[in-house]
Amino acid sequence: MTIHIGARAGDIAETVLMPGDPLRARWAAQTFLEGAKCVNEVRGMLGFTGTWKGNPVTIQGSGMGMPSLSIYANELMSEYGAQTLIRIGSCGGMQPHVQIRDVIIAMTASSLSTPSHGVFRELNFAPCADYDLLEAAVQAARRKDVRHHVGGIYSSDVFYDERPDLNEMMVRHGILGVEMEAAELYNLAARHKRRALAVLTVSDHLQTGEALPAREREQSFGEMVEIALEAAFAGT
Repeated sequence: MTIHIGARAGDIAETVLMPGDPLRARWAAQTFLEGAKCVNEVRGMLGFTGTWKGNPVTIQGSGMGMPSLSIYANELMSEYGAQTLIRIGSCGGMQPHVQIRDVIIAMTASSLSTPSHGVFRELNFAPCADYDLLEAAVQAARRKDVRHHVGGIYSSDVFYDERPDLNEMMVRHGILGVEMEAAELYNLAARHKRRALAVLTVSDHLQTGEALPAREREQSFGEMVEIALEAAFAGT
């Protein structure tokens, strides 16, 4: 057990999917895992472990924002031995060709700052995904004929952004979507020498103002979870 995760030794799989919403973690576990059992309830941040096609998988909520994710990712890697961590979540589309319900597979994650800023100091570290996971996710999306995009995303410190100039700069430089967690996940994976990826569903769009209703969000996220699972166990 750790301060924030109440799971016992052996309760956490080496492969962990990390949605921000703990209720989405429960939904994904009930929908995609066999024999899923709740292994964490501390602070309501639910975690479940079961199997997918015979492979052990944990789905652990991370909370919103990089500081929250940093807590759970650090403990999962340093205390429970997690080796592959894949963020599954929603994002806002930023490019005209990116549509609602599309999947974004994040190659890189830009940010203004992350919890790791104090470690890097003056260095502008470039957080990026594990290439093998990224390639496997792309192949899975193609097999499933899912509309997807591969490229850079922006991990924001705030949800209610009041920097239209910054958003315009992100769009100008080809950033596909905005979310709030992936950059720090990529930083931590690099530091701990683990594999990380973010597979995201576009739930709203900054340019068009479109947004998925809550019920449709849950139904649309299934493809994202399947892509993440197939990527995690590609070649096994």
